[in-house]
Amino acid sequence: MTHMKVKNNALVPGFFNLMDKFMTDDFQTPAQYSRPAVNIVESEKSYALEVIAPGMKKEDFKIAIEKDLLTVSYEKKESSEEKTDKYIRKEFSMNSFKRSFTLNDKLNAEGVTAKYENGVLHVNIPKAEVKTVEVKTLEIN
Repeated sequence: MTHMKVKNNALVPGFFNLMDKFMTDDFQTPAQYSRPAVNIVESEKSYALEVIAPGMKKEDFKIAIEKDLLTVSYEKKESSEEKTDKYIRKEFSMNSFKRSFTLNDKLNAEGVTAKYENGVLHVNIPKAEVKTVEVKTLEIN
């Protein structure tokens, strides 16, 4: 087996340029668009998730709770067709994302509510009621 060492990146410029782009934030920026930003706000009685999703319809969102996992997802499929005398063109488009959040026993999964308003999906997760432990003292005989 022969090993080749590249001392001058001018011999393979495309590879090194691609690697330089891969190591910078500019190359990774498009991946951010596949997941919307989520703000998490804590109040005294609940947590609020704010999913930034402008231009979407509430019918395309799905919120599921399975065991201790809250999943917010969106899927929108579109197709357009253009017909002329010379050609037919049909294009498909699909936008989707999925975000999951772990729920613990300090949250009330049964009380989760959601609404979509002004381009923001609001998911409210109430905190579970704090159970106070009653201390029982015993008389010693």
